[in-house]
Amino acid sequence: MKLASHEINFTSYVGDHFLKNHIRSLRKEANITQQELADIVSVSSRTIISLEKGRYNPSVLLAYKIARVLNVHIEDLFIFEEDDENEH
Repeated sequence: MKLASHEINFTSYVGDHFLKNHIRSLRKEANITQQELADIVSVSSRTIISLEKGRYNPSVLLAYKIARVLNVHIEDLFIFEEDDENEH
């Protein structure tokens, strides 16, 4: 699956790393509402909203469940990048 056409929706800062995600664009492409995704992966819609806004980092299990629902690999859903400015 090509992800070049998907914009990176939101970024969370984790230490010296950024966790970016494509949840919103892939969810919309799959024509799934936030509530539907939440129900499928057994979390609240607030959790999905927080994930899409980059305010929450999911557990590995939740990331896996979301990736399966959206039919992508975790690595295609979440991108973990180092902050080069903070490297020593």
